[in-house]
Amino acid sequence: MTTPQPHTGAPRRRPSSLQAVLLVVQREFMTRVRKKSFIILTILTPFLMAALVFVPFWLATIEDDDIKTVAVHDSTGRYAPLFKDDATWRFVPTHNPDDPAYYTDTTHVEAVVSIRADLAADPKAVTIYSHKEVSAGLLSYVENVLNDKVRRDKLAATGIEGIDQILADVQQDISVQTVKRDAEGTESSSSTAIAIAAGFLLTFFIYMFVMSYGAMVMQSVIEEKTSRIVEVMVSSIKPFQLMMGKIVGISLVGFVQLAIWGVMLAAILGIAAWMFGPDATAAATQASAMGGMPAVPAAPAVPTEAQQMLTAVLNLPYAELGILFVLYFVGGYLLYAAFLAGVGASVNEQEDASQFMMPVVLCMVFGMYAAMGSAENTNGPLAFWTSMFPLTSPMVMMIRVPFGVPLWQEVLSVALLYATALLCVWGGARIYRVGILMYGKKPTMKEIIKWMRYK
Repeated sequence: MTTPQPHTGAPRRRPSSLQAVLLVVQREFMTRVRKKSFIILTILTPFLMAALVFVPFWLATIEDDDIKTVAVHDSTGRYAPLFKDDATWRFVPTHNPDDPAYYTDTTHVEAVVSIRADLAADPKAVTIYSHKEVSAGLLSYVENVLNDKVRRDKLAATGIEGIDQILADVQQDISVQTVKRDAEGTESSSSTAIAIAAGFLLTFFIYMFVMSYGAMVMQSVIEEKTSRIVEVMVSSIKPFQLMMGKIVGISLVGFVQLAIWGVMLAAILGIAAWMFGPDATAAATQASAMGGMPAVPAAPAVPTEAQQMLTAVLNLPYAELGILFVLYFVGGYLLYAAFLAGVGASVNEQEDASQFMMPVVLCMVFGMYAAMGSAENTNGPLAFWTSMFPLTSPMVMMIRVPFGVPLWQEVLSVALLYATALLCVWGGARIYRVGILMYGKKPTMKEIIKWMRYK
């Protein structure tokens, strides 16, 4: 009787490098997009961003129905008639600015303007009294009215004939139109404010993506290391494949989120533009260019200005902006994510990563400040050198592109960024392969450098 031999079958093969990386990518991607926090944040963020532009404008258009009374005491009789009633203020004369009834909590008088002498001779002879803090709107209105009157009185004292017409001519504002023109003489409308706004928007996206998702890579590595799951994973996959899978998988989460935000923002802004009308759309566009907070309600834009603004938006170099945005987006993320993956593999606790995170935060913050400083002079030394330096180029170059950058500078900047990113990936992988299985004491910088030299 023969003893049956056990069936061994074909030996189990380890997945190829590409398959291993794709498995990790799939795991990282699906783990994160299924989280409730990801879904909620992805849906709510576009509404919050749209609200930052349209809600301040909407609030500014709401008029206060409560007209406030202001008593005016004018010893000279020359200034009181200048204060005109409007939808907010009603000015009434008074002969006794010291009346105690004006300064109680139950009074209907908001404030008392007391003018005691000729302001052209004594600029300090005016005071606003109130039982509470004087509102900024009232103070600004009173100062503007009195300053204009004093200015006219001083000029009239010179004896120049037709001074009113001269003042009207002098005080006319000039609005300078900006136009793009090529060598063939073709002209197109442009807008400095829109170009700056477009650059800052792309810079902000890169900054937020690199900071958020780069930190997510580090957090994921630390969690798996402290839970010892990584020991099981590296038995069937190489550390470099594991690291690249994490970096690529988390980056895809970011790309999906940005794509959803783009579609939702386009829909939300389109609906808001339809609800508010063309005048509101123009004002909201100006508010966005100024940082999302209009100081005062904007006057309705004439159709020609709205058309020029629309033309300026359409004349932005979208193809160049889109290509460079993707290149800097990916390059900047690779650079910082690889470094942070190495940091996550080197430490044992989240608290230990703080000292290594500080250089990353400082570089990113410096890049944002350099981008802000470069907006005024996009071809200056600060803009040029920080757009070449790989740690800041993803943010600064996006500010420069709407204003036109020579092709050789763009190519050189991208080449330097990706060369540095690949160097960071190589260094991060060598740290990762050793640090991922190291437990116990905190590594020193000398030990980390020694890990990179291991064969």
